[in-house]
Parts: sequence; C-alpha cells; structure tokens
Amino acid sequence: MKIERTPRERRHLRVRKKVAGTAERPRLDVFRSVKHTYAQVINDEQGATLVAASTIEGLDAKGKAAPTVGAAKEVGRRLAQRAIEKGIKQVVFDRGGYVYHGVVAAVAEGAREGGLEF
Repeated sequence: MKIERTPRERRHLRVRKKVAGTAERPRLDVFRSVKHTYAQVINDEQGATLVAASTIEGLDAKGKAAPTVGAAKEVGRRLAQRAIEKGIKQVVFDRGGYVYHGVVAAVAEGAREGGLEF
C-alpha cells in the first residue's frame, strides 16, 4: 500500500538521504507546528537526541507560547547554550523540508548567536 506524504515530508526525506549528523558534527533539526517550534541536536550514528529546546518551555502565565520569529530565535539561543555545555560547537543544519525563512531562519540565527557553527 502506498503512503501519501505531503510535499514537505518528501523534501525532508530527500534531504535526509544526504544530510547526516555524526558524533563530531551532529545534525540540528528544526520542526515547526502551528503552535510551537522545536529544535534538536541529533547524533544519527547512534540515533540519539543530544540536546533539545522548544517554545513549549517558554510558556507564559496563561500557558501560551507565541509562534513568532522572536520566540524561535530564543529557541535557537537556548539550544546553542545547551549544546556548548555538552561540548558541541559545530552542527549540520537540517531545515526539515521547510523554506529557510521566518521561524526556521530565526532558529538558525539564534543558534549562531549562541555560538554554534554551521
């Protein structure tokens, strides 16, 4: 039976064939939903998530997180800080099939400001 995939999922699978994270240079993966933005640093050799950050962590008093570019930039900064604490300085950026614009670009920019190189 054939599985129907969205165009974004097909792009992501196509790129994942070429982009892989190693122990020396793990993969920084970005996922954005309608409400939240998630970022992970993944070692694909072991299949392990080394560091993660998301907008869920920054919920306000009402339990809401703004899916804005500013919030995404903060996710990138938080992720970079945690990665550097674990000794990770270089990563491979995986935009997850999304266009490098808006929230996805903000996560990358925040991670660069936080000290990650890619």
